[in-house]
Amino acid sequence: MNDVSQQTAPAWSAVFSMTLGVFGLVTAEFLPVSLLTPMASDLGITEGMAGQTVTATAAIALVTSLLITAATRHIDRRHVLQGFSVLLVLSNLLVALAPNLTLLLLGRVLLGIALGGFWTLSAATVMRLVPEDSVPRALSMIFSGVSVATIVAAPMGSFFGEIIGWRSVFLIAAVLGGLALVAQFVTLPHMAPNAHTRLKTLFEVLQRPVVGLGILAAAMVFAGHFAFFTYIRPFLETVTRVDVNGMSSILLAFGLANFLGTFLGGIMLERNMRFTQIVMPSMMGLLGLGLAGVGGIPLVDATMIALWGMAFGTVPVAWSTWLTRTVPDEAESAGGLLVAAIQFAIASGAATGGLIYDTGGAIGVFAVSGSVLLLAALLILFGIKAPAAITS
Repeated sequence: MNDVSQQTAPAWSAVFSMTLGVFGLVTAEFLPVSLLTPMASDLGITEGMAGQTVTATAAIALVTSLLITAATRHIDRRHVLQGFSVLLVLSNLLVALAPNLTLLLLGRVLLGIALGGFWTLSAATVMRLVPEDSVPRALSMIFSGVSVATIVAAPMGSFFGEIIGWRSVFLIAAVLGGLALVAQFVTLPHMAPNAHTRLKTLFEVLQRPVVGLGILAAAMVFAGHFAFFTYIRPFLETVTRVDVNGMSSILLAFGLANFLGTFLGGIMLERNMRFTQIVMPSMMGLLGLGLAGVGGIPLVDATMIALWGMAFGTVPVAWSTWLTRTVPDEAESAGGLLVAAIQFAIASGAATGGLIYDTGGAIGVFAVSGSVLLLAALLILFGIKAPAAITS
């Protein structure tokens, strides 16, 4: 059952190789955010249509997260994870060479398969790589790949996209995926598949008290965030009116604040998880409405965007913790549901944001985003009870 965790030495090198994979996947997922304008211009499409590259990835990741365990039930988990890294490389190459929107979206579909599958299997895989008491530290390492990708993808994407072109940025992303593949080939041990999870289990977990409302609230928080995040570059260009250097600086501040928020979330969750779950989306919602209402002053906008990044840094950690406490006996199945809900939220947030942007501009997107986040906070406050804390 636990291939490596029962051995004397934990496989930290394998965990690190998975962190590289997460870094490559998340970087590729959100590169279009910082390259939306040049991608749209080069391909002769609207920015709203270019934003659907994020939608396509998230939609496929959603389906993959629900089906991947059953679909790969007879395959060594080592080979499955390496396969996701192969798809990551192919996706970035296809996007970099795409002459039209159709092939661009096809490349993003491949990324969606890799993304949804990797996230669904990642926690269970980590549990097989290290001893039980080291799992939290290993998972923290995995999440650090997301934080670093958030710091790198947006500011570096916009900066290098201006210098070497958006297609070259995706070629660099393909190289990063290749490095992760090599590291995984060297370090990941053979891991027998676990085939006990069925689609029926997912529905049973979803029907439990509070779980359905919790998944809905989490989806609303992520949808509100990604409607904002997908169209942050057009907002900075049309409302804040900063040049590419100013934009890169603001996006870098957002990423650094997000990284700090991940650690802040851990501290807050130790003290009061429910408070964290309610306050952070409330803060993000107010910031979204503030940007929509008074945006246009670079220093003020930069400060509010950084605060947003910090607040969102706590969100993934908070909901993962909530899930393990609410459904401790079926954490893997519930985790698949959460991944699916998050990917649905990214898809719906980016898609709806694109429609709103094409009709009401970036201010309209931020206003709707803020409203959705405040509604999510109200749902958490009045509809979701705090789960019992786990005692050792």
